[in-house]
Amino acid sequence: MNSSTRRNVGLLAACQAMLFTNNSTLVAINGLAGLALAPTAALATLPVTFWVLGGALATMPASLHMKRVGRQAGLTSGTFWAIAGAIVCAAAIQVQSFSLLCLGTLVWGVYNAYGQYYRFAVADAAPPEDRSTAISLVLAGGLVGGIVGPTLSRWTIGLLDKKFMAAYLVLVAVAVVSVVLLRFIRIPAPSAAERAASGRPLLEIASQPKFIVAVLSAAIGYGVMNFLMTSTPIAMQVCGYPFSATALVISSHIIGMFAPSFFTGSLIRRFGVLPVMITGAGLNLVTIAIALAGISVPHFWWALVLLGVGWNFLYTGGTTLLTETYRPEERAKAQGANDQTIFIMMLVSSFASGATVTTAGWARVNILALPLIVIVAAGLVWFAIAQRSRRPAAA
Repeated sequence: MNSSTRRNVGLLAACQAMLFTNNSTLVAINGLAGLALAPTAALATLPVTFWVLGGALATMPASLHMKRVGRQAGLTSGTFWAIAGAIVCAAAIQVQSFSLLCLGTLVWGVYNAYGQYYRFAVADAAPPEDRSTAISLVLAGGLVGGIVGPTLSRWTIGLLDKKFMAAYLVLVAVAVVSVVLLRFIRIPAPSAAERAASGRPLLEIASQPKFIVAVLSAAIGYGVMNFLMTSTPIAMQVCGYPFSATALVISSHIIGMFAPSFFTGSLIRRFGVLPVMITGAGLNLVTIAIALAGISVPHFWWALVLLGVGWNFLYTGGTTLLTETYRPEERAKAQGANDQTIFIMMLVSSFASGATVTTAGWARVNILALPLIVIVAAGLVWFAIAQRSRRPAAA
């Protein structure tokens, strides 16, 4: 890996850490803040849903915006949405307004949309042989966020008279750190020719089996992870566990999501991207089995940790696979379509999780996730077999 790539990896991994400090804090408190302010318990995860909706609405415009102005300027502008969202959420807690809380998380979701492109930003600038490693190392920055975010929320959740308010406000400083870090990345802005070129129609790109498998795996993997993760704080509260136990489980889950990134790229280079992704789907099946086996804190802990590792293998693998499906001039729309699909899955899953866990219980949440993981596993196995049979024919 050359010095320029190492520099970008380090800085973007630090930005990823800031992003997931925000995200893991929001995961830990949004459902609980929603439960405290919502007119009915079934709407408790609506603020999380609006957070995801903000990302879903912004992800394609964000990708096209960065194609026009470049990664550095585009990613920097994205962080200002986090600052605005944090302030609105804090104001919502001050005035005890559920609708204002949903608006704040909607605004915050725009920042999440921009932040999801950290992995693509480093992939675009890295040599092909270094892409899987660069992607996985940038994602590894989320490990810091997995530790810092829940810890911050635990320290600040009751710091002011209005519960949750300080936890939202402290994230303004986290976003400001990202603004500073992004000033030092070195990714060339697109040339005039690159900005003008459009390449193949999106439908043609999206019709490739490799593109379909990459997007399907990442989107369903993310959707299932979000479905289970968003339900967990509410399920643990219903079980009578203190917030400190919930914060520990969520923190461990985030660590499970990103700690494997230190070696996921090496695993992909050694064994291939599809075996790693199939392993990720298998770990998600184990997650559901553990969750259905009991509701003790260790059951929640093991289920969420393995869920995180499975997500890492599917998400890193899907991102790596996706980079093989488009030309440089097509990356904005291909990446945008991929992340738009992911956010739509997250949108559905975050809303459904609140309604499901509060009306049908934790076991039903896991049962509903099972067929989706089976679909991903079957699609990956089919594509792996198809790829293997195609090689002898080509030879």
